[in-house]
Amino acid sequence: MEAVRNIGIFAHVDAGKTTLSEGLLAHAGAIRVRGSVDAGTAHTDTLGVERRRGISVKSKCVELHHRGCAIRLIDTPGHADFSAEVERSVWALDGAVLVVCAVEGVQPQTEVLFDCLRQQKIPVLFFLNKLDRAGADLEGALAQIRRLLSPSAVPANDPDAVTEALCDLDDELAEAYLSGEDLSPALIREKFADRAKSGDVFPVLRGSALRDEGVAEILDAIVDFLPEPADVGAISGVVFATESNRSLGRGVWIRLYGGTLENRQSISIRDHFDPFTGEMTRKNVKITQIMDPSGAPVGRLGPGDIGVLYGLGDVEIGHILGDPSLLPRRVLPGSLRAPLITVQVIPEKPEQMTALRAACNALQDEDPLLKTTYIRALNELHLQVMGTIQLEILEDALRDRFDLSVTFGPPAILYRETIAEAAEGYVAYLAPKPCWAILRFRIEPGERGSGVQFTSQVPVRTIQAHYQNQVAQALPLALNQGRMGWPVTDVKITLLDGGEHKFHTHPLDFIVATPMAIQDGLARGGSKLLEPILAVRFLLPGDCVGRVMTDINAMRGETVDSFADGDRMVLNARIPVATSLDYAATLAAQTGGRGAMSVRLDGYRECPPDITATTPRRSVDPLDTSKYILAARSALEGGIFNLE
Repeated sequence: MEAVRNIGIFAHVDAGKTTLSEGLLAHAGAIRVRGSVDAGTAHTDTLGVERRRGISVKSKCVELHHRGCAIRLIDTPGHADFSAEVERSVWALDGAVLVVCAVEGVQPQTEVLFDCLRQQKIPVLFFLNKLDRAGADLEGALAQIRRLLSPSAVPANDPDAVTEALCDLDDELAEAYLSGEDLSPALIREKFADRAKSGDVFPVLRGSALRDEGVAEILDAIVDFLPEPADVGAISGVVFATESNRSLGRGVWIRLYGGTLENRQSISIRDHFDPFTGEMTRKNVKITQIMDPSGAPVGRLGPGDIGVLYGLGDVEIGHILGDPSLLPRRVLPGSLRAPLITVQVIPEKPEQMTALRAACNALQDEDPLLKTTYIRALNELHLQVMGTIQLEILEDALRDRFDLSVTFGPPAILYRETIAEAAEGYVAYLAPKPCWAILRFRIEPGERGSGVQFTSQVPVRTIQAHYQNQVAQALPLALNQGRMGWPVTDVKITLLDGGEHKFHTHPLDFIVATPMAIQDGLARGGSKLLEPILAVRFLLPGDCVGRVMTDINAMRGETVDSFADGDRMVLNARIPVATSLDYAATLAAQTGGRGAMSVRLDGYRECPPDITATTPRRSVDPLDTSKYILAARSALEGGIFNLE
């Protein structure tokens, strides 16, 4: 049986990641002619917008074969606006190639990507690219990798460095080396490969993807230094992407960690927590067709395989097949980035609003962090996105795929809010009959970044455990919009008291009652506005540091620390999103393109008193009791409690 490698290629934008992918495909014989990013012919950039703009927007999975090994290669976007796409790709991987430009060195996004890979315990190969370019500094770039990423990065073509790294990790090998024993190159390479597969060392290779230098060595290194998939036994897998096929319909990309899947097979899918039961819901679906990464029908997937399944209905990204406890790594959205801005999307023709809503919902299906919100009362559609580049891509996608021309309103910041002072919230949901649910909460400010903490002081003899579970599961809905319209966070909620009725309590009464009691408490305690803060890392020429520090102060930011990295300065700062949306362009202009920055969400902090912001309520206000109860009951009768 052919061995398998599931590998991702990652890089800071313009480091040469897609060019390397083309070289690997050509060397393995998967393509006859290399594509070009500049010419818009790259085989892993298949979307029209990717080819026009010369950047990867969607991750692409291709398969090639080398030395008896099937290599599933996922080429990921490099731009920070598409970090969520990168994150989901990691769920499918067993190893990674991280491309670093030998001219630019370690860039901010390189650090973000490496951190993500290490958090998920993905073994990594480094490829120092563009050694043919003027200004390439092999030794300097390697030193940066070792200093900024990991001291365990080891040049794979340097026998002395490899032996030294192994001796640091293996006392027996070190003793044999120091005693003068003859350590064969084959033994050293075998031990180096074992350590690389376990993530103890990170082999570094070098070359020029554009000139086909070092590309063959990367293929060998993937086979030698990155691990095969492990078989976890029972059926277990995760959905990491979706796509639309005109003939087959909606397909979901799956990484299978254990078990086998075949056409016509019924499988169990676990998705979201059900507020009605307090448990992760299961549903059974039947596979109608299985495709391999190339789009060829295969009819079967085994442990470690990646493929596309059809017939699964509304199965979404992040849903789990089989037993979630068998997944080897965390499958949670949003660790790299989260939407920070919202914009109104306006159709060129008002009568196209229905079609626009359907198109945006389809795009949201492909990217769960692209959140669409329709405000019915205003007939407005809003999108939550990560950055302005993403808006440009969405505009192209709506035009190319759905024949819709749109404009965007000015971007607005996605704020949050918290309670200003401790307060109690109360509801006695006793009418209209039949119903009976009484709740009293204490809501207090929490530590910044603590999220929502819930505890109950009510004994199960007063409110049964399954009703209290419903309260806990209804809290996200209750806190989705506070009194200013923003999501509520950093609060401690304690259920103090309440009551049920032996005969009159309907099974769903506590789901209806919870938002009313919570909103009552928020109204009594008042609200504080919280703004998103970015952790920003700048890589700057020395002569630009003073100007950037002045800009940070002007943006209401603060400098955390700074240090020299060769002939550059690294500057870490915390800056509000509201003041820094367009600063990347400003930095490029001020530094003549010599400065770079990367950002990640670093929590929320209280806004200055002179900053206020509200957003329209998307659903009926729970304090408008009669309208809310009618809407809630109608929603529950429809089988889902979603009032938006």
